[in-house]
Amino acid sequence: MASPSPLLFSFQGPWRRVCYVTLYELLAIAFVTAVLMVAGEAATSAGGLAAGSSAIAVAWNLVFNALFEHWEARQRVRGRSPARRVAHAIGFEGGLLLWLVPFFAWWLGVSLWQALLMDLGLLLFFLVYTYVFTWMFDRLFGLPAAAA
Repeated sequence: MASPSPLLFSFQGPWRRVCYVTLYELLAIAFVTAVLMVAGEAATSAGGLAAGSSAIAVAWNLVFNALFEHWEARQRVRGRSPARRVAHAIGFEGGLLLWLVPFFAWWLGVSLWQALLMDLGLLLFFLVYTYVFTWMFDRLFGLPAAAA
């Protein structure tokens, strides 16, 4: 599958990951804070939970995307098909769930079960968000070398 040319410019390596994670997390923090405030959390608590979640997600994002691109570079078929994008989104969000549920439980003072139930709603949103964000990022900045 031929990759479309980037709409802005193409860059690779660590700077690509830093830009990806920064844009992804800034939008995620804004969303999570707004949702938590609508759900009744105080702005400071919602912002703290969103920022803490983001810090965890940044660390996981850097690790996961490096591992995913390492795997992707070894694949015979190049490009990012919808199936590969779904696998990326599920892998990222599934791994993140393992880190965020204990954090939510601690921050909100609830059981792991309650935290899991709360996080599942966010997980459904972020599965779609991760898929769409990554697709748009690749369209704007080109595919990473591992997928090109």
